[in-house]
Amino acid sequence: MDKLKVFISDDSATIRKRLVTMALDLPGMEVVGQAENAPRSLAAIRQTQPDVVILDIRMPGGNGLEVLREVKKMNPAPKVIVFTNYAHVQYRKKGEEAGADFFLDKSTEVDKLPQALEQVRQGLRAEASAVG
Repeated sequence: MDKLKVFISDDSATIRKRLVTMALDLPGMEVVGQAENAPRSLAAIRQTQPDVVILDIRMPGGNGLEVLREVKKMNPAPKVIVFTNYAHVQYRKKGEEAGADFFLDKSTEVDKLPQALEQVRQGLRAEASAVG
């Protein structure tokens, strides 16, 4: 299977840089793009067709939940890992309703992000095996 194509959407350049480094340190990952606001994220996700999007909720020009809803309408829709400082119950519920595959708190669950990416990679590999 090809590398897992990852797109990173976060308004913090520091966070994006850390996420790029983390993704590239994992086997079988390729970062295909990144963006700092909602409109650019949506446009770039449509253009790059990633397998998985790491998505912040609070961004300029809209919010990650709006991006999530639009991304989940794509065919095929990428898996989405919401990665946010706003991991309150009401946001988790809205994220799940909008189609988030994972919902992680930046301050307490950063260690779960590599596991989530690996689960997506394994899931896509299993889907490809079932089709082929």
